[in-house]
Amino acid sequence: MRTVYHAEGIVDAHLVKDALENAGIPAFINGEYLIGGMGQLPARDFMTVSVPEVYADDAGPVVREIVDMLCAPVAGERAETAPPPLHLKPAPV
Repeated sequence: MRTVYHAEGIVDAHLVKDALENAGIPAFINGEYLIGGMGQLPARDFMTVSVPEVYADDAGPVVREIVDMLCAPVAGERAETAPPPLHLKPAPV
C-alpha cells in the first residue's frame, strides 16, 4: 500500500477515496476510526488515503484534481488581491 493523500479531516479523506474509486482505483482510509481519540493523538497526519502499489501512479492525477478543487475559491467570492502599493514620499534633500 502507498499513501497518496494526508487528510485534514474525514470529509476530504472520503472525497479523495470516492474520487479514486470512481476512477476504478481501490482506495482505503487509514486512521478513520482514530477520530474519537483526538485528545490523545497528534492533531495532524493520522488520517491518510492509501492505494495498492500498482495503482499509485494512476492515483496521482485524481488526487491532484481533488486537492485543486478543495483549494479553489468558492463561486461568487472575490479572490483576495494584493494590497495597493504604498505611495512613498521623496526623501528630503
